[in-house]
Amino acid sequence: MKALSAALVAAVLLLPLSVEARPLTPSMSCNAAAGIVTQQGAVVLDTGPHTYDRFVRNRSFCEITEYVEPAWVRTADNPQCFIGYTCTEQNPFFR
Repeated sequence: MKALSAALVAAVLLLPLSVEARPLTPSMSCNAAAGIVTQQGAVVLDTGPHTYDRFVRNRSFCEITEYVEPAWVRTADNPQCFIGYTCTEQNPFFR
C-alpha cells in the first residue's frame, strides 16, 4: 500500500513537468510559424489567448475520412499568414 501511495504522489508531482506550452502564433514571425508546421508535420498552435487549432503539412496527417483546407493565421509580421492546412470532415467538392 505504501508503494502505491508513493507512486501516486510521484506521479502527481511530476505531472506539471510534462505539460508543454504551445507556441503562440501572434508572437511569432510568419516564417517561424510555417516552419514549425513544415518541420513537425502536425502541430497544435495557440492562435490567440484562448484559441488554438491543429495544423498539418499535408493530408497524410489527417484521418482517412478527412480533407485539408488551407489555414491562415495572424502572426507578428503578417495578419494572414499561410502556415499549412487544417483537417476537416467536410468534403470540399460537396459544399
